[in-house]
Amino acid sequence: MSRVGKRPVSIPAGVDVQIKEDQISVKAAGGTLHLAQNALVKISNESGSLVFLPANDSRAADAMSGTMRQLVSNMVTGVTQGFEKKLMLVGVGFKAQATGNKLNLAIGFSHPVNMEMPAGITVATATPTEISIKGADRQRVGQIAAEIRGVRPPEPYKGKGIRYSDEKITIKETKKK
Repeated sequence: MSRVGKRPVSIPAGVDVQIKEDQISVKAAGGTLHLAQNALVKISNESGSLVFLPANDSRAADAMSGTMRQLVSNMVTGVTQGFEKKLMLVGVGFKAQATGNKLNLAIGFSHPVNMEMPAGITVATATPTEISIKGADRQRVGQIAAEIRGVRPPEPYKGKGIRYSDEKITIKETKKK
């Protein structure tokens, strides 16, 4: 059995988990998240913690039990604490401004780049060169951060562009005569 799948997911106070035939719903102050139920995994609520067991002895069911456990654990963490990704803008004149659910980027193009944030995702700029993306759904927060980074990824010769705050860029050496 999967090592990750063996560990139960504890449900903190204030979190409501509903297990139906086709989906799992996690609801708390941070919002409501839904996940489609998989037929290879049996989920049971035992005294305030969720237990994930493979439905049969197949390798796929074993792997899926660990996957489902981690996805539900991320849902519980998301609705209680939330997830956050930080981005940095590196370059002369590069700046970002968050207004409501829109992010305006001035990153060296001939035009400003405006990005609309989906529902459930909030974006903030503490300084003009730092972007903070927050939300309850870990996958969506990471996807939005990747899309913003993809507008102008860091280039390898000077390191200019949009990067994650913990990302290390290896600078290439230029051609010598």
